Amino acid sequence: MIREITVILLIGFVAWAYQATCPPPPNVCGSPGGPAITAPRIKLRDGRHLAYKEHGVSKELAKYKIIFVHGFGSSRHDAAIAANLSPEVVDELGIYIVSFDRPGYGESDPDPKRTRKSLALDIEELADQLGLGSKFYVVGFSMGGQVVWSCLKYISHRLTGAALIAPVINYWWPGFPANLTKEAYYLQLPQDQWALRVAHYAPWLAYWWNTQKLFPPSAVVARRPEIFSAQDVQLMPKLAVRQINRVIQQGVHESLFRDMMIGFGTWEFDPMDLENPFPNGEGSVHLWQGDEDRLVPVILQRYISKKLPWIHYHEIPGSGHLIADADGMTEAIIKALLLGDKVTLS
Repeated sequence: MIREITVILLIGFVAWAYQATCPPPPNVCGSPGGPAITAPRIKLRDGRHLAYKEHGVSKELAKYKIIFVHGFGSSRHDAAIAANLSPEVVDELGIYIVSFDRPGYGESDPDPKRTRKSLALDIEELADQLGLGSKFYVVGFSMGGQVVWSCLKYISHRLTGAALIAPVINYWWPGFPANLTKEAYYLQLPQDQWALRVAHYAPWLAYWWNTQKLFPPSAVVARRPEIFSAQDVQLMPKLAVRQINRVIQQGVHESLFRDMMIGFGTWEFDPMDLENPFPNGEGSVHLWQGDEDRLVPVILQRYISKKLPWIHYHEIPGSGHLIADADGMTEAIIKALLLGDKVTLS
């Protein structure tokens, strides 16, 4: 009798554990009972849809065409480079910017097969369907900066230039010295250390870990104030009101948690092995980093800049993670990328 009860309890525990670790299916936009579709979208090669938003001058009149890649927990509406550029600069230079919802965010269909390469190919297809021409610029912020590394790997032949703004680091990239990544890793809050361990070593537990109540989940997901620098806190009132419910309306797993799984999983390439995509100076790559960024350790960005001397590295004293929202920064970022201007901040 005891044996039978034990077996039943074990089966019940396994069933509970499986259900707890299995995320609910995504609430896809346009599906019965799902969120409404309000944005223009393109249909991709595999049938998925990608929602986008256009900014600046028309692409027919534009001299410079930029694809902006948003960060973690954001959407096509959170395009800092579009929001912070003055209309005068946009018109004078002839800048067209398109931002898009990455898969699972906003109104873009989830992609359970998402990889680093598929994200780069999504961007290439977006450019082609919008008629941006054979070459274009890419700019990525935070987790979107990680996507720019994938663009440099897989579609560099399509790029005129690229900018990475406070790009998120993967602590398991093999090009980093172990002692350096260990030092940087332990600069995070303990709960973020554990959240990233789960995302890297046991991604199938990512949903459960970040939704259970036994341990504190990712501080980034919870937007704990400790993760922001003094400058970040000052800049937050300037930011547009982010409708987080619409950002993750299709489900937190296919947006936030898959982002973590992709970003901190095992990569098939190491950014530090990349070669200069513009050996003849026909374009440029820029990396912008605040030295007081509490989400992305500056010591690792410094190491990348030494390993890849062809990248124009810009470290801004006193700046945090929201570097692009500081006064004058967006214009400096864009002019350095498009015109090769040196950084001059008042």
